[in-house]
Amino acid sequence: MKLLATKQEVSKSQGDLLHDLQMRKQRRFRINVVLSWAVFIIIILFLFSGQSFSLGSKQINTIQLDTEFMLKEIDYVAAGVSETIQISIRSIMLAIVVALLVALGRLSTFPPIYALSTFYVSLIRGTPLFLQLFFFYLALPQLGIILSGTVSGILALGLNYGAYMSETFRAGLSSVSKGQREAAMALGMTPFQMMRRVVLPQALRFAIPPMGNDFISMTKDSALVSALGTVRELMWRATKVGRASFHNFEGLIMAALFYWGMTLILTYLQGRLEARLARGDR
Repeated sequence: MKLLATKQEVSKSQGDLLHDLQMRKQRRFRINVVLSWAVFIIIILFLFSGQSFSLGSKQINTIQLDTEFMLKEIDYVAAGVSETIQISIRSIMLAIVVALLVALGRLSTFPPIYALSTFYVSLIRGTPLFLQLFFFYLALPQLGIILSGTVSGILALGLNYGAYMSETFRAGLSSVSKGQREAAMALGMTPFQMMRRVVLPQALRFAIPPMGNDFISMTKDSALVSALGTVRELMWRATKVGRASFHNFEGLIMAALFYWGMTLILTYLQGRLEARLARGDR
């Protein structure tokens, strides 16, 4: 018994050592990544510092930004962030509804509904988002349907992403086993109750991580709405101040920093959400 206990203690201590070694490696890796990011940022800041230096017989000049202009206009450009986020949130909500309906249609055994769903996906995927955006804004008025730039942007983004997200929802719905459906029906649930209480919760759990990626992409693609010229979102404001004072470079740099910042925040939140869902699975 003592020998067995000793072996168990040795095995446990070896396991602890391996775990500690792995954790130290992960910490060193994260530290090295942070240090590498810091080096990259320092290099970028130097390249945009406007400094001049000699390299042998050559004179090298780094990029000179008009920081006074950027500080003066940054509040105006930043005011477009809220409009960008609002458009993205409304568009992703529309996309979720459309994706769910299309996914159900693609799983339907009724030929007209299945055909309509597949036709919609084929049409949306087969045409550019830029074209769809202008279709709602410029083509529909010929039919007597006049939409604002914001509504046109939301419809174009929502319907476009809904077509792509439908595949994610379809896979999520298909992942629920047939046995669970049959068990729900055996308990006396109606098809609607089975879908709402059994199938959809599991399908949404499967679809949430890809939806986070789609929302991040949509936030960036919302910049296309600026092409309409009537929606004062982030990209529209940045290009407006840039063209007005011949500071296009600085204007676009400000827009890029804001989009990058939003992407980093959304990526962090998505990571937290995925970690929480992973704990729930365990």
